[in-house]
Amino acid sequence: MSFDGRDTIVLFDELAYEDVLALAWHPRSKDFDERAAAHLAEQNLRLLQAFDALEEHSTVDKPDDASPYAQDLARMDFKINLLLDLVGELLAASHTRPRAQSVRFNALGASWSAGTNDVLPAIGAHGLLQLYLRDTLVKPLTLPARIASVDAGGQVRATFEMVGELTAEHLEKIVFRNHRRKIAGARVAR
Repeated sequence: MSFDGRDTIVLFDELAYEDVLALAWHPRSKDFDERAAAHLAEQNLRLLQAFDALEEHSTVDKPDDASPYAQDLARMDFKINLLLDLVGELLAASHTRPRAQSVRFNALGASWSAGTNDVLPAIGAHGLLQLYLRDTLVKPLTLPARIASVDAGGQVRATFEMVGELTAEHLEKIVFRNHRRKIAGARVAR
């Protein structure tokens, strides 16, 4: 049986990354100069590169039995991942983060459900959307955005503005790799 795409996550007619992440919306004035946007894009790019480095991108799913060091490398990989998880828990405990909630995002924008006590942003409002991608990353991904829609149920959709070409490309790669992992996981589950 082949992948039929029914579980494909889409936002603004493009593949999207979906997860439960700490996020915050911070209103800002409309005028956000290019210099500030470029600085923010550079910070976001570094954060996305760190996120990418922390993601598990093993080229070999199973240790190669023919390799004399395969088991040693697998044990080291496990220990490093465990250490990163522990450091992440310590960092998360020592830094106050916003409430985690379901969010969907890609290089074009994001969609999330505002909490019942949250003040809903106005359509057209400008702001910064902060997404905490991992516990081991102290800083959030901070993206300039404009509110595209807010429905009666509190579902907010924002389009990103001035994120920078390299940041957008990196976001697209992360979304695509996440999608590919889900397809592979669905195939293995069958």
